[in-house]
Amino acid sequence: MPLITSSKTQAEYDVIIVGSGAGGGQTAYTLTMEGVKVLMLEAGRSYDPQAETPMFQTGEKAPLRGASTPDKPFGFFDATIDGGWTSPGEPYVRASPGRENQFKWWRARMMGGRTNHWGRLSFRNGPYDFKPRSRDGLGFDWPLGYDDLEPYYEKVELLIGVYGDSHGFENTPDSAPGVLQPPPAPRVGERLLKQRATGIGVPVVAAHRAVLTQRQDSKNIPPKLHPNNPKAQRVLREAMDSRAACFWATACGRGCSIKANYQSTTVHLPPALNTGNLDIVPNAMVREVVMAADGKAEGVVYIDKTDGTEHRVKARAVVLAASAASTVRILLNSKSKDFPDGVANSTGLVGKYLMDTVGASVGGQIPMLENLPPLNEDGAGGAHVYAPWWLYKEQIAGQLDFARGYHIEMGSGKMMPNVGTGAGLEQFNGGGSWGRKFKEDVRRYHGSFCGMAGRGEMIPNEGSYCEIDPVVTDKWGIPVLRFYWEWSDHELNQVAHMQQTFADIISACGGRVTRGGPEINRRDAIHPGGDIIHEVGGAIMGDDRRKSVTNQYGATWDVPNLYLTDGAPFVSNADKNPTLTLMALAWRASDHLAGELARGNF
Repeated sequence: MPLITSSKTQAEYDVIIVGSGAGGGQTAYTLTMEGVKVLMLEAGRSYDPQAETPMFQTGEKAPLRGASTPDKPFGFFDATIDGGWTSPGEPYVRASPGRENQFKWWRARMMGGRTNHWGRLSFRNGPYDFKPRSRDGLGFDWPLGYDDLEPYYEKVELLIGVYGDSHGFENTPDSAPGVLQPPPAPRVGERLLKQRATGIGVPVVAAHRAVLTQRQDSKNIPPKLHPNNPKAQRVLREAMDSRAACFWATACGRGCSIKANYQSTTVHLPPALNTGNLDIVPNAMVREVVMAADGKAEGVVYIDKTDGTEHRVKARAVVLAASAASTVRILLNSKSKDFPDGVANSTGLVGKYLMDTVGASVGGQIPMLENLPPLNEDGAGGAHVYAPWWLYKEQIAGQLDFARGYHIEMGSGKMMPNVGTGAGLEQFNGGGSWGRKFKEDVRRYHGSFCGMAGRGEMIPNEGSYCEIDPVVTDKWGIPVLRFYWEWSDHELNQVAHMQQTFADIISACGGRVTRGGPEINRRDAIHPGGDIIHEVGGAIMGDDRRKSVTNQYGATWDVPNLYLTDGAPFVSNADKNPTLTLMALAWRASDHLAGELARGNF
C-alpha cells in the first residue's frame, strides 16, 4: 500500500481525515472518488492484510498455540496486531468505582483501525431507532430519520458486500432486491438452535454480515454507486475484481488475505489510493485541531511516532474519524482563546453521553450435538444466523421492565482446536479422564457446546462520559482521557431478560447451561462498558445547536468546516451493531462536505 512520510506531505490539502477505520475509510473513499485531495493521518502503523494475515496457520504454529494473553486478549491470530484494551505508552484513567462501572477502551493502532477486529455483523437501524425519545420518552431523537439514511445503507451494502435475507420483521428494515448477497446455510448447531428457539417464540433468521458469499457484480455496481463518473467506476471495478468469495476456511477475526470480508484496508483505502487523490501518513498521533482567525479549522498538529517530531498540516476542512473517544480527546485537547474548553465545545457537551452496547452471554452443552463428524465449515468463524429483537409490542405496552431491546448472536460447532480444547470436560465425563479415554472424550464433546450473546441498546445517561485528566499524559505528552461509567436499571433488567431467554433456548435444545444463566446477579452478568467495543457518542448530533455538538451531517455547530464521521455523533446506540450505520452516516456527511467544498464555502 503506497504511503508517505511526514516529510512528503503537501503544503495544503482539501481535507484532512484523522483515522483510517470504517468512518475515516468511507470518508476518504467518497471524497477521493469525487476528486477531492485528501490527507489521512493514522495513529497506528501500516498494515497490509493480504501480506500479514496468517489465514491458514494452525494453532501449533503460533506462540502458546494461539492462546490469549494480556497483550492479545483474543488470541495470537487476532487481526489487531497492535493495540487492544491496552496500548503501550497510551494510558487512560478509569474513575468510576465498581467492576461493572469500569470502562474498557479498545484502540486498534494499525491501518484500518477497528475494521480489523469486528464480527462484521451489518444491521440497519430501523425507524424506531432514530426516534427513540418520541417512542418511550427516554434519551434523544436523531435529527434525521430512516428515510434520510436508507439510500446510504444501500450504497454501503453494495460497496462492502453484505450477505443476508429480507424478513419483514418490525423495525428490522429489509434491503432492496439484489442488494444483499445470498447468506450461507446454517451450520448443524445453528439449525438446531434456530428450530428450538423458534419453537419457544424467538425468531432466528439469516444474519447480515460484511462477507462475500460470491464475487461482486463489478459490471453493474460501480455505475450505480458513481453515475456520470467514469474514473470512479473504473477504479471501483478494479477493486471489486480483486476480491474473492469466502470459502469458510478460517476465523474472520484473523483478517482476510483474499479480501472476502470487509476491512477498510481491503475495500475503502485501495480504490481511494488508486484515484491519486489520497496521501496516508501512518504513525501520526494527532494532538489538536488548529483554528484560523476566521473561526474555521485550518489543519491539525500531530506527532510523528517514529521520531517524536511535531508537524502541522493544513486543509480547507478537517474530518475527525479517530473513533468516538479518540475524537472527543482531540476536541477537548484543542484549546484556544475562543475555545477554552476545547474546540466545538461551546455547549459543554463534548465527552457527554458516551455509550456502548449492552452485553451478556451464556454458554451451554447440548447432547444432541455430541459425536458429530467433521464438516467443511469446521474452524470457520462468524455467525450465519441471529435473532432480531422480537418484543416491540410488549415493550411499548409496558409489559417489560426495560425500555430498549437486544438481538441474539448464537453459535456452535467445531472451532479450530486450541490450547484450551478439552478443558473442563470433568463436569461431563464423570470427573475426568486420561490418555486414550481423554482423546475419545474430546472427540465426543468437541462441537457440542453453544454460546449465545445478547447485544442490546443502552439509554444515554449523564453518568457515562469522558473528560481530559488534569495530570496523566501519554508518552508524547498529550493529556489522556478519564472515563466515568454507569448502567441504569434499564440495562441491568435487559441483561436479566437476556440470561433467562438464553437458558430457555438451551433447555429447549435438550441441553444445560454451563456458563452464565439467570441465577447470575445482573451486575455480574453485564459486560463492562467498552467490553463490546461499540463505543459511540461523546459529540452527539441534533437539530438544536444549544443541545448538540454537530448537525445531522456531522458538521460541528461551532466550526462549520470541522466534521465528525465516526461514532462520536451517535445520538443513541441501537441493538444493531453500529458499523453499518456509521459508514452510511459517513457517506452522507462526505457528500455534504464535497458539496460545500465545490460551492467554495470552505
